[in-house]
Amino acid sequence: MTVPAIALPSDPLLVAAYFTLAGDISPFGACTISPIPFAQRAEAAAKAGYRGIGIGHQDLAHLLDTLGVAEMRRILSGNALEFLELEVLLDWFATGERRTISDQVRALLLKAADSLGAAHFKAAGDVMGGRWPIEHMAESFAQLCDDAAAVGTGVAIELFPSSSIADLATGIAIVDGAGRANGGLLLDIWHMSRGGVNLSDIAAMDARYIRHIELDDADAVQIGTIDEDTVDRRRLCGEGDLPVAEFLRCVAATGYDGAYGVEILSDENRRLDVQAAATRSFDTTRSFFPSASAKS
Repeated sequence: MTVPAIALPSDPLLVAAYFTLAGDISPFGACTISPIPFAQRAEAAAKAGYRGIGIGHQDLAHLLDTLGVAEMRRILSGNALEFLELEVLLDWFATGERRTISDQVRALLLKAADSLGAAHFKAAGDVMGGRWPIEHMAESFAQLCDDAAAVGTGVAIELFPSSSIADLATGIAIVDGAGRANGGLLLDIWHMSRGGVNLSDIAAMDARYIRHIELDDADAVQIGTIDEDTVDRRRLCGEGDLPVAEFLRCVAATGYDGAYGVEILSDENRRLDVQAAATRSFDTTRSFFPSASAKS
């Protein structure tokens, strides 16, 4: 497939995903509360050029308890951060104890999305190896989207190679089956590449299926398990072997005009000062978009 040459935005809305600026914590750790004060993360993001920021659900609960909604809103607005992303909801389709725990996180995300004005929250498929009928997943996603719509937010299912929602066909079938305008897919170049998704298939998608895009980079060959590789060895855009420019061209071909998250998960990034992490991740990603002077 020949991907049409469609111009990328010269003023992209770039969002610092939660773990990009969260400091020395791992997504798979028992505690994912950032040791870096929220105001410091927000200021670093804004100074670097980001227009949005993410918050993980454990950190969110901590911030609501210690800062409160009014102060969090003040920090966001004071740094002109117009796009807020929350993450991540697991087991929204499950039953039993897993669903009970999921519903507690769901209630937190919905309440916070309402009070803070979040653009969306992330959701994921079964990361514990379970497989669920598409009809069940679609029905569960429809209800989740309805709950989100009631508080004015959206839901983005992140495709992940080792989850039950790993490929475009599965993700699209769930979104189609749900039939909700505020629900769609999150396409991260890392997961697309490691999951063997053909970029030309992305270019052929209808933009209505895409809720969010995430950017990062990686070595050509996976090291260790896929979970180890994704949380410890991501690289800054342009410093690895992934086809970042081609991925962006394929996304543009769909007509997508939304925000772009930057998610850098690595041992190296976790050791950086938060301002260095913000500036390096922003500058390397921004270099893949046209300069502001290129505006027509």
